[in-house]
Amino acid sequence: MLEWLIIGGGIHGTYLSYVLTHVAGVPMSRLRVLDPHATPLALWEQFTTNVGMEFLRSPVVHNLDPDPQALVKFAHTAAGLPHARFTEPYRRPALDLFRAHAQYLIEHQRLKELRVQGRARGLQPYADGFRVETADGDLTARRVLLALGVTEQPYWPVWAQTLRATGAPITHIFDTACRRSEVPIGQQTVVIGGGISAAQTALALAHHAPGQVTLVMRHPLRVHQFDSDPGWLGPKYLRGYQRESDYTQRRACIQSARHRGSVPPDVEQALGAAIGSGMLRLRMAEVRSATRNAARGITLCSADGSEPIEAHLVVLATGFAATRPGGAWLDAAIAELGLPCAACGYPLVDEALAWYPGLYVSGALAELELGPAARNIAGARMAAERIGKIARL
Repeated sequence: MLEWLIIGGGIHGTYLSYVLTHVAGVPMSRLRVLDPHATPLALWEQFTTNVGMEFLRSPVVHNLDPDPQALVKFAHTAAGLPHARFTEPYRRPALDLFRAHAQYLIEHQRLKELRVQGRARGLQPYADGFRVETADGDLTARRVLLALGVTEQPYWPVWAQTLRATGAPITHIFDTACRRSEVPIGQQTVVIGGGISAAQTALALAHHAPGQVTLVMRHPLRVHQFDSDPGWLGPKYLRGYQRESDYTQRRACIQSARHRGSVPPDVEQALGAAIGSGMLRLRMAEVRSATRNAARGITLCSADGSEPIEAHLVVLATGFAATRPGGAWLDAAIAELGLPCAACGYPLVDEALAWYPGLYVSGALAELELGPAARNIAGARMAAERIGKIARL
């Protein structure tokens, strides 16, 4: 039986596997990371490539090493120097630098050796721990950590689902089958979305097809440096948040605090320059319906009845569904173990992020305890600080 089994091998699962084995002292032979993808951070790598990210939105101290200054130090090494670019404010690292540092850690800390490729299909109590079912057999562990992201549940508006069912040329930038390099940019490519991912995607596509891309947003640009105020990373806001015993109020607080559909100032400036030069078009409209037209293209109709938008290809950059990650197998575990959930469906956990004796959460599943930054890299660091203390006991 393992001491720890982490389910999910993205940013959270990878970082927590590092902290538990190299900081909290869990023997590497006693910990495994269950993930459907062959390599760590696979979807994160794919999606950041898809949107054409150049610099991270988060500051340099939010990296995958417990040392906040590790990425700065890495940038001065032979491996880091070729990628050593930062942008202000907060000295945000270039994506290539962050990736190179992450791969360096994965290799030198032997994190790939911890991985088991597969998907969880069930979770039941077993002896003094848990049994996790997979297609290739069961895994048993005394403690299980759910580091599940929302990255496999891209949000498709109803009109887009209907359009997709007709076989029309529409894709989602966060679909696991989507590769931006393979997107056939036509004379009229339309990107749907109002946040940083939509803006970056539109800019990346327009760079390869100037004047042929239209970004359709349902609201004016919302400009915020981060996707939530930095005060949510410490006691400034979290102290009052964690005193709130009404979890419906906590959910409302999270929704209010997150700057959904926003872009940082540098992306706003890049958009303005692209639109001003004619490289990219911007249309303010909320799409209500869409149909395939006679030319085998797409006609998008807006809610305000304004002129329809014609497209040869629609690319959604509408983020992820708000539903709890995990799906049917986690639903079954919740029922079997009687795991407590708030009205929104998300876990009610204690200060150690325990949902049940021996069962811990990170990321989205921890947000009712950790607040609006729980899903981010900073949230992985917050979760590791609490869960690492349990591992040392």
